[in-house]
Amino acid sequence: MSRAVDITIIGAGVVGLAIAAQVADGRREVYILEKNDSFGQETSSRNSQVIHSGIFYPEGSLKAKTCVEGNASLYSLCHRRGIGCQRTGKLVVAVDNSEAEQLEALLQRGRGNNVEGLRLLDRKEIAEMEPNLKAVAALLVPSTGVIDAYGLMGYFLAMARENGARAAYRSKAVGIERLGSEYQVAVEDASGCFSFATRVIVNSAGLNCDQVAAMAGIDIVGAGYKLYYCKGEYFAVRGSKNKLVNRLIYPIPRPRGAGIGIHITLNLDGKMLLGPSSQYVDEIDYSVDSRHKQVFYDSVVKYLPCIQLDDLEPEMAGVRPTLQEPEAGFTDFVIRDESDKGLPGFVNLIGIESPGLTSAPAIARYVAQIVDEALKA
Repeated sequence: MSRAVDITIIGAGVVGLAIAAQVADGRREVYILEKNDSFGQETSSRNSQVIHSGIFYPEGSLKAKTCVEGNASLYSLCHRRGIGCQRTGKLVVAVDNSEAEQLEALLQRGRGNNVEGLRLLDRKEIAEMEPNLKAVAALLVPSTGVIDAYGLMGYFLAMARENGARAAYRSKAVGIERLGSEYQVAVEDASGCFSFATRVIVNSAGLNCDQVAAMAGIDIVGAGYKLYYCKGEYFAVRGSKNKLVNRLIYPIPRPRGAGIGIHITLNLDGKMLLGPSSQYVDEIDYSVDSRHKQVFYDSVVKYLPCIQLDDLEPEMAGVRPTLQEPEAGFTDFVIRDESDKGLPGFVNLIGIESPGLTSAPAIARYVAQIVDEALKA
């Protein structure tokens, strides 16, 4: 990396890899910097692996638009490339009449976002679909599913490499300086420190994206880029109880705060998971506190009464890089070229949390357009 390259992508999570696959064309020099030992070791692999539908996000938001577009792209991609996925569908359930009233608003929001196939269900229809559920009403969301996130990332990386992109692991960006029409990037790796020049930087550093933005000279507080770490734990359902439902089951989303509440997820291995929870933390920690089992049980037993406390066991945890302060309202993705801050060709992706996995193909196309314009300038 001693000479200038065209595009440098910081972060080899699912979004960074999707961008690499999109912008690498065999003619450009594209480098991917990743501080960890391999790709996708943080947020991209520590989540529900759900293909989201787009019903939970405000109409017109980047989260809504990229999620709906990404949803369709992922099913098509998985079908064509043999990547594991399953269109399970999901039910958003109401356990009482006050919750049932909120389903109509969710239905209208989903339709406003062009989510197809949405339908309200009554008790009888729920019982026919999911006899173990206890709910007065539900919203059926057929386009929700689950995916092999690792397989997806492997595909994006292979496509990027096939078109000339190179990935450097255990390589941490530690300095960024604008020099003329290029950026000088300082990197630490196992052999020490080195630097190289690049025309465009794509900051897709996930949990560290605000630090990378600050490294380039951006006032992250003033710009609204300060991240908050929101930890989500998961508990698995043991034994035969993991066959209690056939679809993903979600509660009515909370009006404020990160996440949409503890829900039931089925992964491709046939395991039923409960989660994620939402707990703001100051440091990244992937341990699961077994004492939280009661909270998970209390959250789910309201609509799945046949589950018992002893059926649950700790599974995993992840941390979301959110722009949403505790108990604050909705925050959208930030995806932009920072030319107005004196940093043309520095493309920030800040707060790429859920539905980032689903949105990855759409985000990649969006960023590719920004990159194309930056390289023309």
